[in-house]
Amino acid sequence: MHRYKYNMKKKKKVVVFGIFDGVHEGHRSLFAQAREHGQELIAVVGRDAASLALKLKKPRKNEQERRAMALKEKLVDYAVLGDKKQSVYSVAKELNPDVICLGYDQEDLRRDLESWMQKTGNHIPLVTLKPYKPKLYHTSLMPKGF
Repeated sequence: MHRYKYNMKKKKKVVVFGIFDGVHEGHRSLFAQAREHGQELIAVVGRDAASLALKLKKPRKNEQERRAMALKEKLVDYAVLGDKKQSVYSVAKELNPDVICLGYDQEDLRRDLESWMQKTGNHIPLVTLKPYKPKLYHTSLMPKGF
């Protein structure tokens, strides 16, 4: 009787959150830095309503288009839509990541996630990533239709 060893080692799962209204070099830097923290990268794409609530404007592209764009990025393994309701984080709970990587400009998200974790008893390490040319690559600075 032969016994085979299977590699049952689970891939370390990393999650990033964003609206991703047109993927630019700043986003690609975010994806690359996040990949340094695990082997599987999942982009949680904010809903249209979340963009309106948080940024006080509607995204240029709809949530399905933005999800498809994120999924086309070579460093992104999966792209899913975020929760319809803010601060619920059922998507994060379902994905059960080993780490959540945040952009340098996502301090409000950090505070909201920390509050959610404190209330629910979930604990997921949060890592803030470095900016990549923030005066050049930030969605709010990008030309329409990029």
